[in-house]
Order: sequence, then structure tokens, then C-alpha cells
Amino acid sequence: MNIWKDERVVLTLDAGGTNFVFSAIKSGEEVVEPIRKPSNGNQLDLCLQTIVDGFQEVLNKLEESPVAISFAFPGPADYKNGIIGDLSNLPCFRGGIALGPMLEARFNIPVFINNDGDLFTYGEALGGVLPEINNKLVKAGSPKRYKNLMGLTLGTGYGGGLVHNDELLIGDNSIATEVWLTTSRTFPERFAEEGISTRAIQREFLSRAKGDYGNDLMPKDVYEVATDSNHPDKEAAIESFRIFGKCLGDSLANLLTITDGVAVIGGGLTGAHELYMPAAFEEMNGRCYAADGESIPRLVQKVYNIDNEDEFADFASDHSIDVKIPGSEKTIKYDPNPRLAVCASKLGASKAIGIGAYAFALKKL
Repeated sequence: MNIWKDERVVLTLDAGGTNFVFSAIKSGEEVVEPIRKPSNGNQLDLCLQTIVDGFQEVLNKLEESPVAISFAFPGPADYKNGIIGDLSNLPCFRGGIALGPMLEARFNIPVFINNDGDLFTYGEALGGVLPEINNKLVKAGSPKRYKNLMGLTLGTGYGGGLVHNDELLIGDNSIATEVWLTTSRTFPERFAEEGISTRAIQREFLSRAKGDYGNDLMPKDVYEVATDSNHPDKEAAIESFRIFGKCLGDSLANLLTITDGVAVIGGGLTGAHELYMPAAFEEMNGRCYAADGESIPRLVQKVYNIDNEDEFADFASDHSIDVKIPGSEKTIKYDPNPRLAVCASKLGASKAIGIGAYAFALKKL
């Protein structure tokens, strides 16, 4: 499936707790100016009417008929059947709201709803970092190719998705890769999102800072403190991002142990990656211990930061050697250095989600 040459049009929605942004995609690109509307998340009838109106306004702008509606919506949800569960950021959705079937009846086209972490990863797998990495490996003369992609979104929450060989892992209950609920070595009594989120950076900074800060403090503000060489709370800000990175690296190490593939990071906190990714890589490439105190590598594979060109060059190098086949004079290539890669999204989370939603609809059709 080549989404860049497909002429079909799909209606899309970027659904947030505050705003809904409606658009349409053709051949992997937006074909209308996006329409933004308040979500009205406290009033169910008004929220549902807003969604219908938004799609209708996009439809009115198109010169051709769309083949489907496809978009990300917060969970929990029975995504397969288009039923939304009890949402924290859109409280009017309580007890199960059949959003997908309602839209199918209204517009008479198929409707596909998924988690944003899933669609972010799917977009990056088909039109983002995964094909980019494999293309660069081809140009570098490397025999390696990657088919597994773990996607993580960092922001108000901690989300994820997993794609294997161009197939999105949904799960039997439509809730696969709920990475936010994994555990933490740094805070064993907490779930992972408590160390990998906006509130985690706020909490760790405020617990160390000497100055007075308001309740509206955001990670961007903490980032500015961390990068201000003269700020008295610089070290507190740097430490809050280091702890964030340590928690992220711990989570990634557990996920990569299972997926054995590339990981891509997106979302609102990606812009501060230079402050937390060193700690994340230190954790992934660090050590763990047996009961008798013996130290072993945290991962069998070495994890590379391929946003760094020098590290990508080593990642793409051919590490294979010739080993002799017993009882024969023949040899076979053997790579004794298994390796993985982590990088930041180049598309950006919003665009990747749109591409993922478009591709998911076309594949289902």
C-alpha cells in the first residue's frame, strides 16, 4: 500500500480535551485548511453536534466524496466498535457512547477510531522514521533492516503504540501498549506516567526549587530555567529533566526487551529532548543485577541515539564477521552486535497521527 499515491480522501479529527481540529487527507497530505472548534467536553449533546458540524464543514469544502472517517480519540474505548468509554478530559463521555456508529449513520461512510499513540506510531512506521531509517541504511550499505517500531508520546500523559511489519498491534480489548501503566524502577510504588509526564517535571522541579512559582508552571518554563546559566534554580530544573529521562529510559528498556525494534518519540515534550535523553540512554545502556550482585547489561542490544550523526554512522556500519560452518570450508556472515535505535519524530505527533489515521482507513477498506 502506497499512501502517497492513493487518490482517496479520508476525513480526520485531532481530538483534544479543549479543542477539536477537523481536516481531510488525500495521498498522505491535508487537502483543506483545518477547522478548529471548542470540544464542549462537559456537554454530551453539544460535543456530539460539534463533531458532526466539524466533519460536515470539511465535507462542504471538498470537491470529491470521502471514502471514510478516521481519527484518534482518547480512551478508554472499544475502538473496534467505535464506542468511547469514561474519559477524564472529556467528562461528558460516560457509560459508553457509540460515537463511531453515530457518525456512520450520519455520513453513510465507514468510521475508524483509534488511540492517538497507536496512530502516531502507525504514521511513523509507514511515512516517518521507519522508512527513513531503512532508506539511510540502504545508502550506507548496511544489510540491516528494521520492521518493528515502538512509538511513544510525551506530554500531559505518556502514550504508546507498536507496529510490526506494517501491522498495528491493537490488542484483544483495543488497549494494547498502554505504556503509561507499566512500572518504574525509580518510583517502584508508582505507575510509569507519574515519572514521564508534564506533572512529573512540575513535581520534581517544585520539590527542589528555592523560588516561588505559580500553579500555571509548565515544562517550557522549567526548560527556560534549565537553559539559563544565571538562574538560581537551574540545577533544580536540570535535575527534574534528568529524573524524567531516567524514568523514560527505564520504561524504554522494558519495552525494547519485548519489541526488539526501533523507538520513536513525539509529543509536546520532545523539544526538550537534549535535557532528558542522555539520562534515558544511560539507563537503557546501563546495568542491572542478579541476586548475588553480579552485574549484567540492562539490554542484550546496544541502543543508539541516531539523531546524532556519529552514532548513526556506527549504528549503520556493517559489524558482521565470517564464521566457519563446522565440517565445511564454507563461511557464513554473523553479526555479533545486536543494536537498536531511538530517535525523535521528524513529522511531529499531529502530522504522524493524521498519516496513521489515513493509512489505517485505507488498509481497512
